[in-house]
Amino acid sequence: VQLQASGGGSVQAGGSLRLSCAASGFALDKYTIVWFRQAPGKEREGISCINKQGDTAFYKDSVEGRFTISRDNAKNTAYLEMRSLKPEDTAVYYCAAEYVHNEYYTCSRDYREDYYWGQGTQVTVSS
Repeated sequence: VQLQASGGGSVQAGGSLRLSCAASGFALDKYTIVWFRQAPGKEREGISCINKQGDTAFYKDSVEGRFTISRDNAKNTAYLEMRSLKPEDTAVYYCAAEYVHNEYYTCSRDYREDYYWGQGTQVTVSS
C-alpha cells in the first residue's frame, strides 16, 4: 500500500506545476484525497481536498483560485494543478488518502495521522 507524490520542482513566481499522487496496492476510489504542505518551521497544513467521486473540492483561502485538485480514479491517481505560484507556496507537498465508507461524505482538510501518506515532493518558488 503506497502513495507516491511527484511533480515538484523549482519555478519562478507566476509559474505553474502539476503534482501527481499515484496510489498502488489499494483502490483510490474508496478514499478522499487531501493535499498538505509544510514549509520550514511551520506546521503541516491541509490546502485542498476532494471527495471520492471527484465532484466536490475544498481549498484553503490562500490557494483558492490558483490551485485545482482533481482525480482520475481509473488511473488511481490524484492531481494538484498549481498556477500563479508565489514564494510563500514554497514547501514540501504531501498527498494523503482517507478511507470513507459513506458515499455522501465530502472531504476534510484536517490533519490526521491515520491517513495513508505519500512521501512528499518539494516545491520551491523563487521571486
